[in-house]
Amino acid sequence: MGKNIITFFISAVLFLSCKQTPPPEPVDPLPSARQLQWHELEFYAFVHFNMNTFTDMEWGLGGESPELFNPSELDTRQWARVCKEAGMKGIILTAKHHDGFCLWPSAYTEHSVKNSPWKNGKGDVVRELADACKEYGLKLGLYLSPWDRNHAAYGTDEYITYFRNQLTELMTNYGDVFEVWFDGANGGTGYYGGANEDRKVDRKTYYDWPNTRQIVRDLQPNAMMFSDAGPDVRWVGNESGWAGETNWSILRRDEFWPGSPNYKELTSGQEDGTHWLPAEVDVSIRPGWYYHQSEDHKVRSVKTLVDIYYNSIGRNASFLLNFPVDTRGLIHENDIEHLMKMVDVIKKDFETNLAEDIAIKATNVRGKSIQYNAKKAIDGDTKTYWATDDDVIHASITLDFGKEITFNRFLVQEYIPLGQRVKKFSLDAWINNDWKEIESQTTIGYKRILRFDNVTSSKLRLNILDAKACPTISNIEVFHAPKLLEPPVISRDKNGIVSMESFDTELDIYYTSDMSTPTVSSEKFMANFEMTGKGQLIAIAVDPASGAQSAATTANFDISKAKWMVVSPDPEKDPHVKFSIDANEKSIWKSDAKATLPQTIIIDLGEQLTISGFNYLPTQQRYLDGTISAYQFYVSVDGKNWGSPVSKGEFSNIRNNPVLQEKSFEPHVARYIKFVGDHEINDQNFISIAELGIITKMN
Repeated sequence: MGKNIITFFISAVLFLSCKQTPPPEPVDPLPSARQLQWHELEFYAFVHFNMNTFTDMEWGLGGESPELFNPSELDTRQWARVCKEAGMKGIILTAKHHDGFCLWPSAYTEHSVKNSPWKNGKGDVVRELADACKEYGLKLGLYLSPWDRNHAAYGTDEYITYFRNQLTELMTNYGDVFEVWFDGANGGTGYYGGANEDRKVDRKTYYDWPNTRQIVRDLQPNAMMFSDAGPDVRWVGNESGWAGETNWSILRRDEFWPGSPNYKELTSGQEDGTHWLPAEVDVSIRPGWYYHQSEDHKVRSVKTLVDIYYNSIGRNASFLLNFPVDTRGLIHENDIEHLMKMVDVIKKDFETNLAEDIAIKATNVRGKSIQYNAKKAIDGDTKTYWATDDDVIHASITLDFGKEITFNRFLVQEYIPLGQRVKKFSLDAWINNDWKEIESQTTIGYKRILRFDNVTSSKLRLNILDAKACPTISNIEVFHAPKLLEPPVISRDKNGIVSMESFDTELDIYYTSDMSTPTVSSEKFMANFEMTGKGQLIAIAVDPASGAQSAATTANFDISKAKWMVVSPDPEKDPHVKFSIDANEKSIWKSDAKATLPQTIIIDLGEQLTISGFNYLPTQQRYLDGTISAYQFYVSVDGKNWGSPVSKGEFSNIRNNPVLQEKSFEPHVARYIKFVGDHEINDQNFISIAELGIITKMN
């Protein structure tokens, strides 16, 4: 009898376990198959390389000669190798930018590589990149500008035929294409076959987008199409490298078009969106999209690139990082260095998942079924998911680590084939025998990564606070990322107050002022301090938990500018002139653009000093207008008698290398200095100064 009961019980358990609980109903709109594949790419490259590379411009006018295109060492395999080593999944190339020059030998124009000296007109950059991508296992994407400042028929129906013919060439001759990029810039001044005029088009209707896009659908059915509003992937609304903390993958698509005034809504998407239209974060590793030698020292810092990663991939978007390939035809060494350092940081951040093989439970499981239990959120398979009953949208899932651990990263994903559902969630940690909230956020989507200060706890709880329907959580991961050990930043203001800052607030800073290398036995930076005299500071950042140290950073200071005053121009009439001596390189002074060169600035140093040189920092902003290329420098005891210039000449190559310029001369005792801008790099009638300083002689 007992044996029969046991047999019956086992049979009942097996029956119940085999009974399938139906999945949740989808929440429209839903991603297409091509969009689901795209979401998994996450990180891929943009390459801006074209005629603008050789004219030192961002937007060419269209009348440039094909003879100018002549890279000396073009190597698309180098591009592919760099991207592969960085973990990128594809490369999108600017096959034709607004100036109309084509990187492939198009049959429909003479304005292409076939009339350039590169490879005697026999080259095809698109073909070489397609082959390189295939060799390195990368996907190929192509950018084709709808706007063409070269073509004589732009603005007419004839041009639409031309544009579609070129699109067909690209979609037919180079294998599979994973993304086609249509820029939103359309219409304006241009060469237009020699007309040299301003042409406007209706961005909504001119290109007959439904029929133009159908070419891509027919020839490359798996290709995603990008524009401000898709139809497959949307612009994120900025080029600064971030998606909104709230980021819906859905949008009321028909309300948007290239140049739509509602573009700011693209940053966060719309909760009541009608179409699945996820965000792509496009950002350049330098200030410009095309290569400019003047930006070799302006490659984004490792910290900035890491922040962009978390503010794009970590906020339910993709990360499209642009490389302005240089005139050699190579990704520049500086770009590679910063890229690989960023990749190394990200690898270390996600090296060990602390949520594997731990106890986990949920407040509700759909149909009490194994199929949707909490374990599905940590089984390493994003095709399975934890779900609740249909009438339960407020639920929690608790991870029990079995012991106290330290963590500072939380990764969570929704099962988006059923739609994006979560509207609000929070994160609690078990601290001092109670739950303490450590984070509260809104959307999740394909992937959400939270960063926070170190938390030590034995349990972690994810609370779904609001959702469109029952939650479907496909993946949860927890990490303890090491501190970002970038060298600290040392700065001093006009009044001589020194501050030091590490990129992570939990790091300690140690410094020296005697030119020795700092250690943990050196002076610890605790608060800002005064240093008005000449001297050198060297500092390191140290992780107090591990003892790991950053590289050292060195700052050399001359006498502070606390006593300095601008005498001319009159500060009351030109209040911005103070920016030239405010010890802040981000602020600049521009002289009167209505005047003519030369233009002069006179400064009272407030005391007599022995001066043996001066320095000039040109604008560090994106555009270099006002940068001085030829100068004169005078000194005076009384501000009236100046004599001959103590230094006169040019700042060699300042256009291409706009860094701090230093000039030395025989020592002079003076209280006043006069700096004269004789020539501006772009022949403008004004000058600009980010910072003007002196070099004093040590007694």
